[in-house]
Amino acid sequence: MPSTVIEKSAYNPATRTMSVWFRASGRRYDYEDVPPETYAAYRAAFSKGSYFNRVIRDRFPHRWIAEAR
Repeated sequence: MPSTVIEKSAYNPATRTMSVWFRASGRRYDYEDVPPETYAAYRAAFSKGSYFNRVIRDRFPHRWIAEAR
């Protein structure tokens, strides 16, 4: 199911970095040291936003990535 909060996400297993683009702000944040099974569970979750808020947000180091639009 598409998320009303999250535009898209990506995962780099080599660095265990999860990138998340948010709809409202258009901003991208990278979450570090996310285990592959956590990202897999996020991808399988019915509500990506709920899973993200419950399991990932504020639990992994993260940083805003400034991107040219």
